[in-house]
Amino acid sequence: MNFPLFIARRIYSKSDGQRMVSKPAIRIATAGVAIGLAVMIVSVSVVFGFKHTIRDKVVGFGSHIQVGEFMTLQNADQRPVEMNDSMMAALRSTEGVRHVQRFAMRQGILKTDDDFLGVLFKGVGPEFDSTFIHQNMVSGAIPAFSDSTSTNKLLISKSMADKLRLKSDDRIFAYFIGDEGVRARRFDICGIYQTNLSQYDDAICYIDLYTAVKLNGWEPDQVSGAEVSVENFLKIDEVEEIFIDKVNRQSDKYGETYSTKTIQELNPQLFSWLELLDLNVWIILALMISVAAVTMISGLLIIILERTTMIGVLKALGARNKTIRHTFLWFSAFMIGRGLLIGNLLGIGLVLLQRYTGLVKLDPTTYYVSTVPVELNIPLIILLNIATLLISIFILIAPSYLISHIQPAKSMRYE
Repeated sequence: MNFPLFIARRIYSKSDGQRMVSKPAIRIATAGVAIGLAVMIVSVSVVFGFKHTIRDKVVGFGSHIQVGEFMTLQNADQRPVEMNDSMMAALRSTEGVRHVQRFAMRQGILKTDDDFLGVLFKGVGPEFDSTFIHQNMVSGAIPAFSDSTSTNKLLISKSMADKLRLKSDDRIFAYFIGDEGVRARRFDICGIYQTNLSQYDDAICYIDLYTAVKLNGWEPDQVSGAEVSVENFLKIDEVEEIFIDKVNRQSDKYGETYSTKTIQELNPQLFSWLELLDLNVWIILALMISVAAVTMISGLLIIILERTTMIGVLKALGARNKTIRHTFLWFSAFMIGRGLLIGNLLGIGLVLLQRYTGLVKLDPTTYYVSTVPVELNIPLIILLNIATLLISIFILIAPSYLISHIQPAKSMRYE
């Protein structure tokens, strides 16, 4: 039998048939652990949810890796590269690649009878992965984009539709200015999307890849580049290293040089801002663990002082200081365990409530999302529980040495 564990159970459950010992101290200590863990779970879930939601929106517009012409990736000048079947096959066959799609960009102006708006037309082909846009559709439908003919279908954002007072099934003229002069095209608006990522919603609308290539005056096998989606976001750099060896610094038949960039390199400011959120998480975790530790130390000291007589009796019967310390550490573990259980129920409950109800709203113009995004990461929650338990027990080791200063002769007369 584990003697310290047995005594700790007796102390925690009852005291000589009387009520639970030091109920206020135990409840305060348990509440400190529970509230601390609940705040940590909610904070981590919100930060991870926010980071991954914004990251996925940026990736939805530009994929994980872009393969294009060297100067285009450096300064956003639109210079084409050859993207024939053999190059597409080489990109698709790369280990870790999930999807590859071509795209072509063209600047232009959307004009109504009353207003006009400068936008960036993104031409996409039949291999276009519309999952992201489909999840953010407001009205209408996503057309079947073509790389061999022009359907004159246009997909615009809600911010564009609001500025130009347009809706699905409306028709609009677009004007393109180049060396050959001004060219006009009429498009049918087949759908409207909204991602709340203003820097993209205000700029990008979708047309056929064939139309964009023709408007740029490029050859049929030339495009702005290819967007590559990888199977694991954490392995983007590994996949890019393969592309650097296989693709970078090679030239196509038109003399243009291939190059690659990851989504982090294309949007350094946005991803740097998201990384700063990690600092907030660490600060919150440190504060909450500190609060839990302080309340646990206070509770343990109160319990030790109240049980001074019992400690003296145990010492008089031959119990060593180490055994008695272990008894009270086991007692603390029971309090921490109960606090962790309550904290998990409270924290996970709040996260699930937000996920399924969207109770807490945000201003999308500021935060890029309309409700607080949450992500329930079970392995991370388990890690938080283990870390809280171990750190709390470790911190309580020093206060438990107060037991060694209690003398049996004096303690048994202690009131």
